[in-house]
Amino acid sequence: MRHLGLLAGTALLAACGGSGDEPAPAEPADTTEAEAPAEDTADAGDAAPAPDNTETVDGTTLANFTGDASAGEQVFAQCGACHVVEPGVNRIGPSLHGIVGNEAGQVEGFNYSPANANSGIEWTPEKMFQYLENPQRVIPGTTMTFAGLSDPQDRADVIAYLESTE
Repeated sequence: MRHLGLLAGTALLAACGGSGDEPAPAEPADTTEAEAPAEDTADAGDAAPAPDNTETVDGTTLANFTGDASAGEQVFAQCGACHVVEPGVNRIGPSLHGIVGNEAGQVEGFNYSPANANSGIEWTPEKMFQYLENPQRVIPGTTMTFAGLSDPQDRADVIAYLESTE
């Protein structure tokens, strides 16, 4: 029975962008010297983009792509372990019905992380395009574990699909 739980967990990670086969962390190097306390090495480039900033890491913009809703529905299938587009149906993640154009963290009946609920983000198509590239970059502290969609066409297609379900 334990193996069934492991398989289900691996399938969920795969659906959310993880493989479940990540290598174990490397053993720390010999630390014969005293280690200095960790410093905050974050620079301005590591900070979350402002709510109105839509710049992507890969430099693409939504305007460069034409989304295909039917292709987006297929890409969205990997989101289906946590999200649906039916109104009022929350799962591990909130319903994404009507999400485009709405404020982040406001789907009724869903318990959002403070990071998401207080992000100040409006889900414009451009902001969603940025978010889908790397959710943790856009909303640090979000509890969504999805790694993102590296293919900008996939992101444009998912947005077209979400807009088509409203």
